[in-house]
Amino acid sequence: MTIVLILLPYAVYALLMLVVSPALSLTVGAALCLAVVIVDVARGRSIKLLSAGSAAVFVALAWYCGIVEPGMSATAIRIAVDGGILVIALGSMLAGFPFTLQYAVESVPAETAAMPGFLRANHVITGAWAVATALMMAANIMMIFVPGLPIWTGLAIAFAARNSALYFTRWYPQHRIKSEIRPAGAALAAK
Repeated sequence: MTIVLILLPYAVYALLMLVVSPALSLTVGAALCLAVVIVDVARGRSIKLLSAGSAAVFVALAWYCGIVEPGMSATAIRIAVDGGILVIALGSMLAGFPFTLQYAVESVPAETAAMPGFLRANHVITGAWAVATALMMAANIMMIFVPGLPIWTGLAIAFAARNSALYFTRWYPQHRIKSEIRPAGAALAAK
């Protein structure tokens, strides 16, 4: 359920970009990010860097598209949104606090969060999302510089990148647990 709340603002913004003005779709995206923040606070959880940062990105772009550059292309807007998310991901990693850590700490037992590889695993997962976001940006940039490219190519790359990051986010923690248990089990068996 958490991943649905995290991705909902982006999905709604992307769908609205097809039928309403960019400023309105970005404003709705910002409102949904703020709603996710409110849900987290109401449930006694921390305010997440990704939700708050995404709200700021959406608000800034809505203002820019509504006032400064009303004719900004949809592709440029998608690049800017993806760029904002990439900055959040890379910045959180550089600060030593990958954005996935906030979600992970709240969804695992305290013993798991205290494991030595827990922070490293969250760096890897956040890195996977950064790579996926960079691939989505690259797909949008390709749409600008290779005009003969079918639109489905960019959409397929974005879909594959996002879904790969989502799959990796679910798979990697289980892989880490298994890889940490196997060496311990082998050491016990040798005694």
